Amino acid sequence: MPLTGRLGRAPSAVLHEHVLAPQFQFEADHLLGWYRVVERVLLAEYARMGLVTEPEAAAIAALLDTATADRITADPAANLSDICLALERHVLAGLATVPSAWHVDRSRNDIQATAQLLYARSELLDIAEALVEVTRVARRRAAAVTHLPMPGYTHLQAAQVSTPGFFLSALVEHCLRTLRRLLATYDEINLSPLGAGALTGQELPWDRDRMALLLGCAGPYPHALTAVASRAWALEIAGELSHFGVGTSRFVTDLMAWASSAYGFVELPDELAGISAAMPQKKNYPVLERIRGRTAHLTSLALDLATAQRATPYSNMVEVSKEGGAHLHDLFRSARGVLALLRTVLENLDWRPEAMRAACDREFLGGFTLANRLTLDEKVPWRTAQVIVGRYVRAKLAAGDPLDRPDASLLAGLAEAAGYRLTDPAARLRGLDSGGQLAVKCSAGSARPDHVRDLLDRQGVALDALAGQLGRRRATVEAALREVHGLFAVGSPTGARGPA
Repeated sequence: MPLTGRLGRAPSAVLHEHVLAPQFQFEADHLLGWYRVVERVLLAEYARMGLVTEPEAAAIAALLDTATADRITADPAANLSDICLALERHVLAGLATVPSAWHVDRSRNDIQATAQLLYARSELLDIAEALVEVTRVARRRAAAVTHLPMPGYTHLQAAQVSTPGFFLSALVEHCLRTLRRLLATYDEINLSPLGAGALTGQELPWDRDRMALLLGCAGPYPHALTAVASRAWALEIAGELSHFGVGTSRFVTDLMAWASSAYGFVELPDELAGISAAMPQKKNYPVLERIRGRTAHLTSLALDLATAQRATPYSNMVEVSKEGGAHLHDLFRSARGVLALLRTVLENLDWRPEAMRAACDREFLGGFTLANRLTLDEKVPWRTAQVIVGRYVRAKLAAGDPLDRPDASLLAGLAEAAGYRLTDPAARLRGLDSGGQLAVKCSAGSARPDHVRDLLDRQGVALDALAGQLGRRRATVEAALREVHGLFAVGSPTGARGPA
């Protein structure tokens, strides 16, 4: 039976080689299971409307289950190298009698849009769950190092005393924000295009609400054109992953610096290191470069999705539905790679307390505290106090005197030269060491160890709540898939987490 009466010839060899066959292979590898789910849902509607009998539906469902990637192939003559037509041909070949109404009043447009969305939704859940695990590891590692002083930097210069725990708790915040936004994106995109047809809706009374529930969606797209024309869901997912990648690259940049021989604040085990082929003394960390490099893919692929869609007509277009999403799988693969590598790095970070404390001691990181004390305890105007402290540091450096060795007479003399007699210059210089600098912080969200521990506790509660929300969404999808695979009492579930 021919597939078309309009065209007299099969697709050309060049079209098949460069466009249709690669697209078919991608869909067979990643979307075929979702196409089978969609076909079962449509089949259930045909049965509900009385257009196919239960035995006919059962026979079709059984044949759909056998349509695996190794059994259907792109064939320009037999199926126009189109996976939807290949599925149809596969089922027809196995039926003794073909129900005349099977495939009536339907379009590939909404079917393809639905399969693509279900695939992306599954990937989003997997990525979000991987991010939960990364966040757990970062939070656990942060809790163990909230008390270790290390320099904090602004403009690449040592600025104030911080801790690895404070740094990692900021990474946890970044991850939690991304998780919240991924959940919001999931809820925004979790609408079913199925039943929208080619453009303006369909002519049979398809129960789009029921079909959406069987797909684990919150409901159908309310507008048929939006259902088949829009791939905004791809932009939204890609945008959130790009945002995550940008922030993550900055955290990894710090780790790259701190793991360098110039700092020596952190080390990774040999199995996460590399060597120089020329310089045997070197221990490199290309894993960090890989993470940062892959975060760039998240942004570039998000841009690819956007540029592929812009300036196209708002209707079903191959340019949008196929070419526009050609690298969507690469986006998901890059995100999974970033998360897997980042989790491994976080699990194996080995902080070097002596090196971090020594770096603090080399700098006068208590300058801000000293200026505050001159103003609050000695009534020196703030800007003048700043000038006095700056001159104190400059004089110590000029004399080659270690900055961590207090010099009360020098401070008193500089203050007197500025017109202020200090009542107790020695007291003002006490407690400016790295440990004392952590203790003086009292504002919410500070690096003070007990503040960081409290924050980590709150982050743990937030993380558990987000993980629970993700789990409930996963459970909804799994329950829907079990129902779909239980229809017509044939076949078996392809797996609780989604089609194979």
